[in-house]
Amino acid sequence: MTFKKFLATAAMTTVLPFAASADSAESKALVLEALNATLLAGNTDAVDQYFATDYIQHNPMFPNGIEGQRGVVAFLAGNPDFKAEYVRVIADNDIVAIHARYEGFGPEATIGFDVFRVADGKLVEHWDNLIPEAAPNPSGRTQIDGATEITDLDKTDENKALVADFITRSMINHEDVDITNYISPTTYIQHNPDVADGLEGFGAFMARIAEQGVTMEYDTLHKVIGEGNFVLTMSEGSFGNEPQSFYDLFRVEDGLIVEHWDVIEPMPGPDAPNNQAGKF
Repeated sequence: MTFKKFLATAAMTTVLPFAASADSAESKALVLEALNATLLAGNTDAVDQYFATDYIQHNPMFPNGIEGQRGVVAFLAGNPDFKAEYVRVIADNDIVAIHARYEGFGPEATIGFDVFRVADGKLVEHWDNLIPEAAPNPSGRTQIDGATEITDLDKTDENKALVADFITRSMINHEDVDITNYISPTTYIQHNPDVADGLEGFGAFMARIAEQGVTMEYDTLHKVIGEGNFVLTMSEGSFGNEPQSFYDLFRVEDGLIVEHWDVIEPMPGPDAPNNQAGKF
């Protein structure tokens, strides 16, 4: 069995090395404490304790710097309907990625990935991808349900390499690979709102959009973040010729991908209000 397009092409990959689990655990604890004390508490006074003065913000709605982060906290503090559900949290040394469901950003709930970098006991950089919550997919799965337990910490590097090789060979180089060397042919649980389970479900989705003259392309794979059986990739490309940011979370079991979640968000345009740091 071959795989023509699953994500698409990429030209540059940053695979973050897996460090001691204690480092990852400390980073994870710091990020969760910071978010609870600031965003969830609506406490702008606590921002200085947890965020660096030169905080780098990749969300184009808010500027760089600690004043920009105070603005984020103040914005959420003024919304009594704001709620956050952290469904999956993985840490890769100084990088922490959160898969979450939010309420209060607008009339609909929002699904997103938030990624933070920590240094010297503070949060120093932030990336995210956010989309409105969608109805369950053809297999009845939502964008956030599924497995959450982190296992196989000793296989973190191996699993990250598997995902990076899969994307690089299948999408960057467009090689005619045997997809069953990467994705389980018997168990592939899919959480994309438009795609059913199994390799057949994804094939049907790709055939459907091809009939509509729509293509999905990944141009650059920016980061590969992993902890145990979970690997998150951050990429950019296009969908239907519109620039997009792709965040894909994979669960790996026994050396094969068995589950997938994603958030696809349009890339910010040149008129984005605060785009100093760029999306990536």
